[in-house]
Amino acid sequence: MIPEERPDGPGAGEESARLQEAGSVRKGSDPLAQTPRGRPQSRRARVHQQITKELRMRTGAENLYRATSNAWVRETVALELSYVNSSLQLLKEELEELNGSSVEADRPEGEGITVPMIPLGLKETKELDWSTPLKELISGHFGEDSASYEAEIKELGDLRQAIRTPSRSEAGLELLMAYYTQLCFLDARFVAPPGNLGLLFHWYDSLTGVPAQQRALAFEKGSVLFNIGALHTQIGARQDRSCPEGTRRAVEAFQKAAGAFSLLRENFSRAPSPDMSPASLCMLEGLMTAQAQECIFEGLLLPSPEAPQDCRAQLRLAQEAAQVAAEYRQVHRTMTQPPVRDYVPFPWTTLVHVKAEYFCALAHYHAAVALCDSPPAEEDSPVLPQAFLGPPATSEARGAVLPQEQEERRNLGKAHLKRSILGQEEALRLHAVCRALRRVDLLHAVLAQALQRSLAKYSELDREDDFLETAEAPDIQPKTQQKPEIRAPSFSRVKVTDIFQRLGPLSVFSAKNHWRLAGPVRVTRGEAGFGLTLRGDAPVLVAAVIPGGPAAAAGLQEGDYIVSLNGQPCKWWRHAEVVAQLKGVGNEGVSLQVVTLLPRAEPPGTGHHRPALGGLLRIQKECGWGTPAPARASPRRFLGWSRKAKRGKTTGRLSPQP
Repeated sequence: MIPEERPDGPGAGEESARLQEAGSVRKGSDPLAQTPRGRPQSRRARVHQQITKELRMRTGAENLYRATSNAWVRETVALELSYVNSSLQLLKEELEELNGSSVEADRPEGEGITVPMIPLGLKETKELDWSTPLKELISGHFGEDSASYEAEIKELGDLRQAIRTPSRSEAGLELLMAYYTQLCFLDARFVAPPGNLGLLFHWYDSLTGVPAQQRALAFEKGSVLFNIGALHTQIGARQDRSCPEGTRRAVEAFQKAAGAFSLLRENFSRAPSPDMSPASLCMLEGLMTAQAQECIFEGLLLPSPEAPQDCRAQLRLAQEAAQVAAEYRQVHRTMTQPPVRDYVPFPWTTLVHVKAEYFCALAHYHAAVALCDSPPAEEDSPVLPQAFLGPPATSEARGAVLPQEQEERRNLGKAHLKRSILGQEEALRLHAVCRALRRVDLLHAVLAQALQRSLAKYSELDREDDFLETAEAPDIQPKTQQKPEIRAPSFSRVKVTDIFQRLGPLSVFSAKNHWRLAGPVRVTRGEAGFGLTLRGDAPVLVAAVIPGGPAAAAGLQEGDYIVSLNGQPCKWWRHAEVVAQLKGVGNEGVSLQVVTLLPRAEPPGTGHHRPALGGLLRIQKECGWGTPAPARASPRRFLGWSRKAKRGKTTGRLSPQP
């Protein structure tokens, strides 16, 4: 997203119209009419708190059981432990139902039978009142009348209220991106490191429902970025993947979700909630990449439901399915490792395990079809061995050429079908273990259909006089022709104007800078002009003052910024506009009001103060602003949760990519 600052300050009528127009479009959806998948965070938080309480009771009881030697006490504690474990089981099942309901609620649109995806619920937040801290900063630090900024503060509040319930569409994504950019403007203008706005930001964890709070604006920014990724997962899960266009949109959505979580993991630290910890974000990134890979595989099956019958195409499908299975195995390993396993929903872990088994079985099915139904052409012979991995113990098998005799190929095809059937039966068993997944009829239909297809194929190949034991089928080599790309959120497509741009360009007018307001001073024209040199735009800088000239006599100094000319605010004027106004001044002179940036406090023992203009230029360089200030400037992004803890380290930035 490109933050946009207008170089010319709007008039009162234009500003009012802009605010009314912005307020009319920045509306969230009705939280009750959103979708049936809105999760009651308070209920989930309550269940999670009860689980925590029961775990503490169990830990205490176990310690007492190990410490005591009294038989009666041990018997009593053992009975209490049985009650606690029963309560824990019931509470965990209740939490699984709340967390796992999204798999059923976000079934894709359309009539095609496809495996359901895992969407991520949005983080929820409490209402927030911006008025008190912003008014104090506007009146105290900026020296402006805070009452004249009521409209801007209301617009910011309305925008935040809207992002609490964004629609699950591109409009909802644009709303979240617009608010995120406004947070970047707020951070650049109102937050001076290592301080904060004095607000307490409340957000609920997406995975557990437990509330978290922090005063750092980075927590607000990180939570919004998390919701951008989560909204992409919901959009991807709802696509109709029975058509090429729906599959393409699903792949794109999951890639963007992975990019949002990757961006969050790389730039934010010290997250106060589990869902934004590095381990969780790494797991979510892998999960979205695996789901994108699954959609890519589904797209390969779309031209023909039965898939092409030539050997090369079937082996390519086998390798693509093996690649999906490998991705899901990696995600499952991540989900079962601490600390992720302590709060990731059990239905998610089970569904990922089911998919790993299902796609591995699917790979063996396509390998069997390639062997039995598609005789290889001569040009296919060097390709066939590359699709398989022999047993690890026998290096000769890894390089062996596949059998060319039809009977040998049939036996090897039966071996692959046997592994396919066993894998699909294991997927069905895992599906039946999880109560939340048992209610997902679509998933059961997909697994049962695949099993019946493999059984039917095995029956075709089986013979009554076939007494030879079926050989062990080798593994399928994972390989894909299209690796999912992790795409960062496309901020550049949404242009946003700084709500508080009337305060002036961010290069000067921010809480990170301190300045002194001087004037108005009267400057008359001399024989050689006003005796000063100007440079830059918005605001125009006094680059040099001629000693003994009219400007020096009026008290103007090198490095001053002109903010008012004859009573007209000119913070956003360009160099040519200021020069034109000065040329049109008569003998009465011109009234100027200027601000002088004050140098930052020097650490003890650093020596004398820096020269005026040189010090100003260094200050601007340290703040990330160029001189002269551009008409459109992007605010600096501070991304640490705790700036005190990150002193001495390079501060991360989230810069919207064009």
